[in-house]
Amino acid sequence: MRLALQVEPKAEPRIPLSRERVLRAAIAFADEKGIESLSMRKLGQQLGVEAMSLYKHVANKDDMLDGMVDVVFSEIDLPTSGIHWKEAMRQRAFSAREVLGRHPWAIGLTESRMKPGPANLRHHDSVIGCLRKEGFSIELALHAYSALDSYIYGFALQERSLPFETPADVAEVSEMMLAQFPAGDYPHLTEAMIEHVGKPGYDYADEFEFGLDLILDGLERLDS
Repeated sequence: MRLALQVEPKAEPRIPLSRERVLRAAIAFADEKGIESLSMRKLGQQLGVEAMSLYKHVANKDDMLDGMVDVVFSEIDLPTSGIHWKEAMRQRAFSAREVLGRHPWAIGLTESRMKPGPANLRHHDSVIGCLRKEGFSIELALHAYSALDSYIYGFALQERSLPFETPADVAEVSEMMLAQFPAGDYPHLTEAMIEHVGKPGYDYADEFEFGLDLILDGLERLDS
């Protein structure tokens, strides 16, 4: 009579820690739970290691935040060369808004780091360089960069705080708001909600393109 041998399943090989893995895990944690909840201890638990193991790859939490911000900048498209500066800035703005939508915690951190990483520096240098190559003075290039980023970050922050998530939610939210005050008390707001915001197909995201083109058209007039 043969005895069946029980074979123990092989354990999955542990993926070694690296700086990139630590940063990617920290970004995923912040995306899901918010940057305020991120700590070395919680991140270690997420990765299945003691918090002290993380310090072999990041010096401290500030170093980790610097690295996280640098990864975010690496995801934003650099201005495309060989096309008109307006289109290059337009493409870059849409890319930045998309990335900030994926990582909303980064809105308040991207310009706050005292030790920017290579992707961060490359991004700033490329944007300024694109404008300088198209004839912008250094002063106007910096004015343009500031105006564009203020708009991009501001829109991303406002978009994040809206009481609706999809275009389909807008009409429902508009109706709820209108029901809270007597008809005729706020005629212009009522008109905006009924004639524009509450109509099928309205998407707040379209407002981004309108405002962006206003800024780019204004910069083009200054540069001419």
